[in-house]
Amino acid sequence: MATEPDLIDARGLKCPLPVLKMEKRLAAMPPGATLIVLATDPMAKIDIPLHCQQNGHTQTLTTDGDVMRFEIVKA
Repeated sequence: MATEPDLIDARGLKCPLPVLKMEKRLAAMPPGATLIVLATDPMAKIDIPLHCQQNGHTQTLTTDGDVMRFEIVKA
């Protein structure tokens, strides 16, 4: 049975808060779990994928206006 992914709403937060919140939440999640991060800070487009790459997590990015939606699967 699939569970709903965790969600972090980091819209309106400035760097480095979105990636710090994501890092803290991922640390408490089991491998294979999915986390959704919503962000509006342009730096998140660089910081979140870089953090995921450095830690082996997979991530996809979609945008809706100025809101970026990162879907991250923990390594």
